Amino acid sequence: GNAAGHNGNQIRCYNCRGVGHFARDCTVRPGRRDAAYLQTQLLIAQKEEAGIQLQAEEYDLMAAAVDLDEIEEVNANCILMANLQQASSS
Repeated sequence: GNAAGHNGNQIRCYNCRGVGHFARDCTVRPGRRDAAYLQTQLLIAQKEEAGIQLQAEEYDLMAAAVDLDEIEEVNANCILMANLQQASSS
C-alpha cells in the first residue's frame, strides 16, 4: 500500500499507532485504553461538540469506540487527569 497521506505525511493509525494504514484498516484489536488513546478520543469528542469538521480517520476512530458509554468514560478520565495535573502544578 501507499503509506504517504494526502499531504505527503505518513498516514498513522490511531488504533495501534502503526504507520501506513488508517484505523479502519487496522487488524489490531484495541486492548487496554492507554492515556494517548483516551486523549485522542477526548480531542475528537471536543471537536465534534464544537462542530469542527472531523477528518476521515477521526470518524473511523469514533466508530471504533464501542459505544457512547465508553466515550463518556473517556471524557470523565480525561477531566480527572486534567484536574490532577492542575493540582500537581499549582
